[in-house]
Amino acid sequence: MSLTRTDLESKLLHNMILQSGLGLKVLSEEELQASIDLILRRQKLDSDIWLFAYGSLIWNPIFRFIDRRVGTVYGWHRRFCLWAPVGRGTPDNPGLVLGLERGGSCRGIVYQIAAADVLSELLLLWRREMVDACYVPRWVKVSDGTQQIEAIAFVINRLHPNYAQNLSLDTTVNSIASASGQLGSCADYLIQTVNALTMAGIKDKHLLLLRDQVVGRKSL
Repeated sequence: MSLTRTDLESKLLHNMILQSGLGLKVLSEEELQASIDLILRRQKLDSDIWLFAYGSLIWNPIFRFIDRRVGTVYGWHRRFCLWAPVGRGTPDNPGLVLGLERGGSCRGIVYQIAAADVLSELLLLWRREMVDACYVPRWVKVSDGTQQIEAIAFVINRLHPNYAQNLSLDTTVNSIASASGQLGSCADYLIQTVNALTMAGIKDKHLLLLRDQVVGRKSL
């Protein structure tokens, strides 16, 4: 399954994590709102904002937007670096999902959210991406080929207990090929991301290699 607006409005992820028994810290609505307020402090009131997407937000954004463009962030790269014991895996067989790690560059999609929708749409996004503080929201500079855009991106929280550092290719492939949870399989997450990037004209050689190896591993 894919997440829906209804899922986020009903705090599905919040409840899934609480019911997992893993003891992960789950942010309250007040803490989520405080995080949003903090990231928006440098933003002019009543102005549109941009959001940089590099994974599932490309193929299942859910939030309302008025423009989308291909863009590149420098100084960050896309990597499977977050264990997912809930959603795309289980506590016994956690999956892996994407995060932004320092170094290199990353091509993705940058979305423009209208000023009138900023507060409502960011709350949905925070319930999705920040529910257990596995990411850190920060402003990044995105180049769309003609201009530089200031956008919010969710980068990996290296202090989070589910941060997966320096995984071997074999471990990554095995985890993605075998893990599945309430939101579906890791393999589907990877394949949908590759397909969405391809449709946008983005070729990520690392993800293409992973896709081929995961598909090969699952066919054995």
